Amino acid sequence: MSSSLIVSILFISAFASGISVFFVKRDNANALKLILSFSGSYLFAITVLHLIPHVYHTHDGASETIGLFVLLGFLFQLVLEQFSHGIEHGHIHHGHHSGNVFPFGIMVSLCLHALLEGMPLAAHHQTQLTFGIALHHVPAAFALGSLLLHTSLSKRYIILLLAVFAFMTPLGYLLSSAISKGEIGHIEQYFDRIMAVVIGIFLHISTTILFESGSADHHKFNKKKMVAVGLGVAVSLLNFLFDAHTH
Repeated sequence: MSSSLIVSILFISAFASGISVFFVKRDNANALKLILSFSGSYLFAITVLHLIPHVYHTHDGASETIGLFVLLGFLFQLVLEQFSHGIEHGHIHHGHHSGNVFPFGIMVSLCLHALLEGMPLAAHHQTQLTFGIALHHVPAAFALGSLLLHTSLSKRYIILLLAVFAFMTPLGYLLSSAISKGEIGHIEQYFDRIMAVVIGIFLHISTTILFESGSADHHKFNKKKMVAVGLGVAVSLLNFLFDAHTH
């Protein structure tokens, strides 16, 4: 997959999802929850089957230290969520961010999260990860757009902020690609550690999605959610088996 196609998919999926709040109803989030469940299970499976083995295999030092950076990424995402209030999970909270209050902390933490999510794309399995991350950003961008609509910001400024958010993941991909090729200083030697931090973030995000009860009182929806989770794992497993066969 070419770099321009990766950038286009990542940007368009997030931006289109964000601005869709101007055109669709926001009172029924079941479809977004199913997308989130699928992408969460898909990202978890991709992380376990592809990213973790790859980063341990390519680490040029004592491989046991990689786990420290995975743990660091996991804890770092925990800190980010104190500011984002779980919007990266598709959660929409209007109560504390309305009127004239601009959700600065949420915007910054979401952009940083999105930037880091694009970094593994410079390694292998670009196609699988690109679509997984793109799907993951659909409910996140929709939640962000819905939140911004409940502020006093103009429509033009909201669209600008959504465009900034949508560009963060492509920027992370381009940045990590430059790092891996040694085009930014001499920090390519730390690339595997950076990847380990992002793996920790992926583990936190995906497991949080998978273990959230969501609509615990809607048994029918929970069945649909389990199907979405199963499909996410199945698609990732098929990709894994296909890669193993071709190599």
